[in-house]
Amino acid sequence: MRKAEIERKTNETDITLSLDLDGRGQGVIDTGIGFLDHMLTLFSRHGCFDLHVRCAGDTEVDDHHSAEDIGIVLGQAFREALGDKRGIVRYGTMILPMDEALILASVDLSGRGYLQYGLEIPTEKVGTFDTELVEEFFMGFTRNAGCTLHLRQFSGKNSHHIIEGAFKAAARALRQAVSYDAVMKEEIPSTKGAL
Repeated sequence: MRKAEIERKTNETDITLSLDLDGRGQGVIDTGIGFLDHMLTLFSRHGCFDLHVRCAGDTEVDDHHSAEDIGIVLGQAFREALGDKRGIVRYGTMILPMDEALILASVDLSGRGYLQYGLEIPTEKVGTFDTELVEEFFMGFTRNAGCTLHLRQFSGKNSHHIIEGAFKAAARALRQAVSYDAVMKEEIPSTKGAL
């Protein structure tokens, strides 16, 4: 079973997270940040990942620590759930329209954490959420999942649509990448023999 449960407690956040890569897009998300709850619910549904997240963070300061640390823990959960990555497709790409926004996400579960961030979000906030935290979230995720993720914006004017498109596109790309390869069933998808 490709599942993981992670707990992470610091002076800034207390997070519990469970992930099932072979789920149905179900779960309960309670990060203490309404907009991030919305994005992670979309991520779970579009990736078909069962995801449960609870975070108690120092949001009285701001949302930075919670957003970054949830990205870290979600990345750790992906890494653990994937194990040695035997039999997976490894790569995934999605170009996703969200009204006027068009977002590309392309992922390689390479074992190397790298984020190429190409979103140009026009406002500093969506509601009370600082839009610069989108990059922090995905940076924490990629470094800890050990994956390369390219996010590219081809069009978009509405900040909410751009961010939502990025979360949905990333989820769909990851869904492809973690799926089983019918041809390479028992193989590790690398000439190195390890990822």
